[in-house]
Amino acid sequence: MTVRGKRLDAAWHGPRPEEAPTLVFLHDGLGCVELWRDFPRIVAEATACGAFVYSRPGHGKSDSTEARRSSRFMHEEALLLPEILTAAGVRKSVLVGQSDGGSIAILHAGSPGAEGVLAVVAEAAHVFCEEKTRQAITAAVEDYRRGTLRQKLLRYHGKNVDSVFGGWAGAWLDAGFADWNIEAYLRRVRVPLLAIQGDADEYGSLRQLDAIQAGSGGPVERLVVAGAGHSPHREQPERIAGAIAAFLEPVLRRRRGGWTGR
Repeated sequence: MTVRGKRLDAAWHGPRPEEAPTLVFLHDGLGCVELWRDFPRIVAEATACGAFVYSRPGHGKSDSTEARRSSRFMHEEALLLPEILTAAGVRKSVLVGQSDGGSIAILHAGSPGAEGVLAVVAEAAHVFCEEKTRQAITAAVEDYRRGTLRQKLLRYHGKNVDSVFGGWAGAWLDAGFADWNIEAYLRRVRVPLLAIQGDADEYGSLRQLDAIQAGSGGPVERLVVAGAGHSPHREQPERIAGAIAAFLEPVLRRRRGGWTGR
């Protein structure tokens, strides 16, 4: 599909928007459609919802972008999200975001124009900048330059690989990003929120989960995954899909059997 003149790579699993609510998958800072692997399909089957997955501009097979990534890049992606959902025909959504994608989900759900959001699943989301995150990204920069990370990402991002990695690392490691904080958006998130994080997450501490739980304006469920790193859904996909399905069951119950697409 095309949004603001950029072609975006996208995939769909399960029911269409007129048949059921849609799980909208928002990838991490180095992610894309393919890096979600089978997880969107697994969650779609577990919840009887549709699953819409897309690569943000400049990621994966989506069109590249020449714009320099600013310290507000997640805010900018959240502002673009309504146009993407409209283009995809999404009517009622559950936002499922990982890492930067989880932050984008919180930003969107806590902003005007998010009336169609039924719930949020935020996996390893950031709501403030931690030194631990910046240290892990500094190590990733070294791996990208001297190790195997660039070759691994090249498979998924092709010609976009250097701009994807450089934009992500450059934004997070910019001196001004140390003060980045989106906790003010949490209190405007009124829908149910499931916050997931591995207790061995190299990119963030459980302080992120604490802040989400304390600051959200709606009900929050918390899941700490023992032994998991920054991507629990890749390490334990069936368990995380089951947790999402159990969390969404009461949210979706009243719509089953009477879904009209509105």
